[in-house]
Amino acid sequence: MNKILITGVAGFIGFSLARKILRNKNTEIVGIDNLNLYYSKNLKLKRLSILKKNKNFKFLKVDLTDRKKLIKIFESQKFNCVFNLAAQAGVRYSYENPKSYTDSNIIGFINLVEFIKTFKVKKFIFASSSSVYGDQKPFPKLEQSELNPINLYSLSKLSNEQFARSMSKSMNTKFVGLRFFTIYGPWGRPDMLIIKYLIASTKKIKFLLYNKGDHYRDFTYIDDAVNICESLVKMNLKKKYDIFNICSSKPLLITKVLNEVNKYSKSPFVIKKPRDKADVYKTYGDNKKIRIFLGKKISFTNFKFGIKETCKWYFKNYKLF
Repeated sequence: MNKILITGVAGFIGFSLARKILRNKNTEIVGIDNLNLYYSKNLKLKRLSILKKNKNFKFLKVDLTDRKKLIKIFESQKFNCVFNLAAQAGVRYSYENPKSYTDSNIIGFINLVEFIKTFKVKKFIFASSSSVYGDQKPFPKLEQSELNPINLYSLSKLSNEQFARSMSKSMNTKFVGLRFFTIYGPWGRPDMLIIKYLIASTKKIKFLLYNKGDHYRDFTYIDDAVNICESLVKMNLKKKYDIFNICSSKPLLITKVLNEVNKYSKSPFVIKKPRDKADVYKTYGDNKKIRIFLGKKISFTNFKFGIKETCKWYFKNYKLF
């Protein structure tokens, strides 16, 4: 029986990955999350209620800064793989509450790596972010492109990569960092563009559109991201450290995305705001490396289908928000 630890399991990607992996009856998942109040706790609890229906899933409320609780988990389990998807999310929020980023994204990450080393976990896969590239040309961004983080969130993610790379030299664990590009889809976060826009519409509240929507994002559907993650769990990794872009490699103009959402929802009252200092103008990643690495054809969901499915899910579950 394979045993996997997923941190941030009540979050968007953590939940989606756990649900996918649990389809394999030969895998047990221990999921941890601190259930912070950055966004709707109801949404997180609903995600957990779905996972708890599976007998191979166990949830523990734990913060990664709590070393005593963490070590008890590692002592009681023999994990084959650890997924770190726990992080204080959000770029703009980093200006309001910087300590939450250093605690969760840096101190928590270091604690986790320390116990992975102590308990000789074979594989450690962690979430990084496209934000480490910053706001600079040329595009698309390759994994070896110059990095230029411009806010605390992206700095915390880059520090994770650098620490993991350094530690991999003295450990037998295989490290894999995943630079996620604008993941969206059913069960998504309410602070991210599409769900936030839908919430504004149904609750009849103002929606702030920065830079008149003149931004490009490499929207990547959640199912595509978790399919890649699941494939990495199964693979025999050779390198001690590796990094991959997780992206559709098809950047879309924000206004184009919102126009597509308007096919399924009434447009909210939009207030156009100047460009925010925390925002990059464009994200656009190259996904060739992960496609070649997995050695099989990887399909990426068409954004029109992805938005349709996201809207369909939202209107079935809007009361969660």
